[in-house]
Amino acid sequence: MPILFSSQRNATAQKSRLLPVLLLLVLCTTVACGNRSRTAEKIAQDSKQAADFDNSLTFNAVTLEEFDNKGRLWWKVKATQASYSKDKKIARLQQPAGEFFQDGKSVLQVKGQQGEVQQNGQTIFLRGKITATDTRDGLVMQGDELEWQPRNDLVIVRNNLTGTHRQLKIAAKEGRLFTRAQRLELQGGVKAQATNPDLKFQSERLIWQIKQQTLASDRPLQIDRFNKTILTDRASANQGVADLKAKTITLKQNARLNLVDPPVQLASNDIVWNLQGQTIASDQLLTIDNRQQQVTLSGNEGRIDLKSKMLYLAGAVRGVGAKNQAQLNSDRLNWNIATQKFEADGNVRYQQGQPPLNLAGPRATGTLRDQNILVSGGRVVTEFTP
Repeated sequence: MPILFSSQRNATAQKSRLLPVLLLLVLCTTVACGNRSRTAEKIAQDSKQAADFDNSLTFNAVTLEEFDNKGRLWWKVKATQASYSKDKKIARLQQPAGEFFQDGKSVLQVKGQQGEVQQNGQTIFLRGKITATDTRDGLVMQGDELEWQPRNDLVIVRNNLTGTHRQLKIAAKEGRLFTRAQRLELQGGVKAQATNPDLKFQSERLIWQIKQQTLASDRPLQIDRFNKTILTDRASANQGVADLKAKTITLKQNARLNLVDPPVQLASNDIVWNLQGQTIASDQLLTIDNRQQQVTLSGNEGRIDLKSKMLYLAGAVRGVGAKNQAQLNSDRLNWNIATQKFEADGNVRYQQGQPPLNLAGPRATGTLRDQNILVSGGRVVTEFTP
């Protein structure tokens, strides 16, 4: 049960001399429900609750404390004024500022304009321009309402959440910080900006593992990469994980990646983008569209070396050039994205529309857009269609 300390009391509080040091606090019915408008029933309930408060149970300059079952400090809140309900089950606070503890150690410093202590001290609400600072890693969250559930190691910040950290800047409708796991779950119009690497995230849900330095979403998300203030690359998928420490991004289900250099668009259900190693890899069907060169390539798996601008495809490889409907099939393909030169290996088949020509053989080299193809090695079959 919370312990109350007060430096002075209201002048009218004659009955307060009988107030016990230990005050029982239970669940208050004024729980915030997001942005939903309050019904007439709710307003009437609030009015009744206001009438249940007794001016004789009002104290100035108070400090409230609560301890866990091992006798360790659980939370400590100071307020300029505290008012208690007639049954002493609800405490309403003015200008509260306090500290939340975990295993006896400080984890969060908080403040707001108003507050409530509920559920025998097991839930604390702060409202109005709240600020919560994680004393371990420096995360600062601001919003309109905060709820602290010490038994669940959970802090919820609702409505107009913004946050700053050395890794990220965040914004969302709501954030749930699991203090023991150091995991922040963001939902509702989530935006996050990382500084290293320079990335911006957008999704309806984002899970930030603060110590592991990862961001994950099981909802559609978009990731933009910047060079200073210039957008260079854009990725999207139905699910994704970004490892800020390893500087890798994994995209799953309907993954799309648009690159500026080289100017290509990639599509797959599984893409691993290594920002530091400058590679892109997929072990599933990968399609590469080079609109400038009017060439589309695909294979059952593939890898791109962004430094050398080399593409490596394997398994049912297919290349199509828009010019003259040229088409190349093979088991494996090495493709220079910059020069468009390629080396194909295994069951090579090439065909073009004008002049009509079909080639088949073990290997081939050339450039698809210029229809400059050399098939070699073993038995080569050439077919001309008059």
